[in-house]
Amino acid sequence: MRLGVAFGLALGAYLAINLLYTLALKRLVILDVMAIAAGFLLRVLGGAAAIPVAVSPWLLLCTGFLSLFLGFSKRRHELLLSPDATGGREVLAHYSPAFLDQMINVVTASTVVCYALYAVDAQTVAKFGSERLILTLPMVLFGIFRYLYLAYQVSDPRSPTDAILTDLPFLANLLLWAATAAAIVYAAP
Repeated sequence: MRLGVAFGLALGAYLAINLLYTLALKRLVILDVMAIAAGFLLRVLGGAAAIPVAVSPWLLLCTGFLSLFLGFSKRRHELLLSPDATGGREVLAHYSPAFLDQMINVVTASTVVCYALYAVDAQTVAKFGSERLILTLPMVLFGIFRYLYLAYQVSDPRSPTDAILTDLPFLANLLLWAATAAAIVYAAP
């Protein structure tokens, strides 16, 4: 099986981003998290090239914003665990909780708006044969709000990203979202 040029380009770009991150970007405020988000986008592009399927711009937007949300949330958690920025990540010295809160607010809103627009987009409706995908928005909101609750209100040495993997309300919501989306997509119109 040949993976093709598109996969090779995505893989090459992914390796280049990782190398740049290791050499410099991990020390540059904002660019550190943007490089991580770019890595997730390149994984999506590489995976799509490997199968091969077309990548929806909405998938890229939602993945990008969600990756930024998770990345800035992780930086905030690391900073609060190590307020003197001696936790081994020198870029933390350039962040503050207030600044990260603003970044998190921007990408949280962007993620939700992007998902909502995707759910009602004419191409999405045509692809899935239903206008009801917007009914999954409350579950998306709950998932983000639950993550924020774990990040801001629960004292846990684990990162919120690790905490959600064992958080029953979050996991139940994820299953409900998947079941609802599947019912909407596969149910008769």
